[in-house]
Amino acid sequence: MSASGYLFADELPGRTLRVDGEEYLYCSGTSYLGISQDAGFRERLLEGMGRYGTNYSSSRNSNLQLQVFDEIERFFAAYTGAEAALTFSSGLLAGQVLVQALLGRGHFIYGPGTHPAVWRDTTDAPDAGQVFEEWVGRLLQEMMYRPEQHIVLVCNSLDPLHARNHSFGWLAALPPQKQYTLVIDDSHGFGVTGAEGAGIYGQLPMVPYVRPIVVSSLGKAFGIPAGVILGDARLIAELRENPFFGGASPAVPAYLFAFLQSQEVYKAARKRLFENVARFKQRLDRPEMFHFFDDFPVFYTDRHALCPYLQKHKVLISSFRYPTPAHDPITRVILNSLHTPDDMQHLTELINSFVPA
Repeated sequence: MSASGYLFADELPGRTLRVDGEEYLYCSGTSYLGISQDAGFRERLLEGMGRYGTNYSSSRNSNLQLQVFDEIERFFAAYTGAEAALTFSSGLLAGQVLVQALLGRGHFIYGPGTHPAVWRDTTDAPDAGQVFEEWVGRLLQEMMYRPEQHIVLVCNSLDPLHARNHSFGWLAALPPQKQYTLVIDDSHGFGVTGAEGAGIYGQLPMVPYVRPIVVSSLGKAFGIPAGVILGDARLIAELRENPFFGGASPAVPAYLFAFLQSQEVYKAARKRLFENVARFKQRLDRPEMFHFFDDFPVFYTDRHALCPYLQKHKVLISSFRYPTPAHDPITRVILNSLHTPDDMQHLTELINSFVPA
């Protein structure tokens, strides 16, 4: 470990990670489905690179149109139930293009913990410690007297730091005399939550005066360097004409090809992940140490001493101060689909033997 407290590695973590010649069980990161280390996905990625090369150095608005972009956007629309989809080279770019396109169309209100990808600028930084349900309660009261007729609500589909799921039944309680655009960041849910991992879009209640838009990174569960926006066809058509879309390099086509050819890989990985989550929960002597919800691989704890204890036993979990160094640590055990039943046995035995100070 360096003087800064960081561990440095020169390889990509998967199920395990070697640091200074020592092998650790790796229970951190956001590669929930372990795609970056999946042999089947790598084979399809190499096939994609043979077809499309390592990068596509052009604009999506070029007179040459690669078919794979249309194929994956049609796939995402059908997969999620959205009218249309648009891909980008990252979730950050997708979020910024969307937010910049919505500027001047309504009064923005941000939910707790929203990512900088969907901020207009740094003044939008929300209170990361605010509870989502409390924010919703205050929002519904505030809407009764706000003068603006168009409100842009921006929030997360879930809280990946404290492992809390979010319900959206409250949308029907918004005052119907206003119009609302709802922007949801589903970066941590897409690929894991929802029917077959389709995320939050298809779970949202249909409210006539609420326009739902979902933006997501594809670099977490799906393991590809890209982002996507899901919404109505009119919105997507408008975004295609946005100069930030046309002026940016697109997602690497080889990864999009590999994604489309790997749906059985994702399905199998999701099954293994859910099995690991179930094993972990079943074998915990004190599940009350953690905050978690069904089928999600993140387990938050306020017992921050668990991190150095597990590290001493060659297990790395996630623990760092967030959103600034002045805040309390966020300590989480994060599972992925590469973990084995023996890993879950070993991990839970260590946690069960942990005695908080």
